[in-house]
Amino acid sequence: MTIARRGIITDWGGVLTSPLPETIDAWLAADGIDHEHYRRVMRGWLQEAYAGGAVSPVHALERGEVETTEFERRLAAELRLVDGGAVPAEGLIERMFAGFLPVESMYAALRQARGQGVRTCLLSNSWGNGYPREMFVDTFDAVVISGEVGMRKPEPEIFAHALGLVGLSARECVFVDDVERNVEAARELGMLGILHRDPEETRVRLEEACGVRLDVMV
Repeated sequence: MTIARRGIITDWGGVLTSPLPETIDAWLAADGIDHEHYRRVMRGWLQEAYAGGAVSPVHALERGEVETTEFERRLAAELRLVDGGAVPAEGLIERMFAGFLPVESMYAALRQARGQGVRTCLLSNSWGNGYPREMFVDTFDAVVISGEVGMRKPEPEIFAHALGLVGLSARECVFVDDVERNVEAARELGMLGILHRDPEETRVRLEEACGVRLDVMV
């Protein structure tokens, strides 16, 4: 017999917000940044961040080991505008994430689950961006931001920290993220991992995993 999970730990960007690729594409277009060049730069930095080898700029930023302004300077220096000009560094992160809009149906599902006794926790790798913390008050029992705790996904320590805050074991929790490596890390610890691709699909899977009723938000 399947035992209902008692906790949901979820990512923020790309799960509770509009998809990251769409947001990034809108920012690149608005700022006039060379799209393909950006992809090459970030592909290398992200591969380093998840390969477990040398510390990448992304790794350092997410763990709070480098100031946001320094990261902005480093990234801007690597990028270029479509006309070949320099990319302004100041406010780069704010502009990058300006298009992140909340997915109300996901917030509603989490609040409904919480109202039925499921413990909820946000677990986000921060890029020094702002969060809509006013939306977190009624949604989460705990909030873990990587740059505030000096750890980042997929490090097992940050999962353990989140589990400790909600007072549950890994096998009692579901983890939701749009990055496959993070989901794999959660599964390795014993959590049920959901690779988020669509809010409706995730809602149904959370219902099944937690044994709760999550109404469709119209």
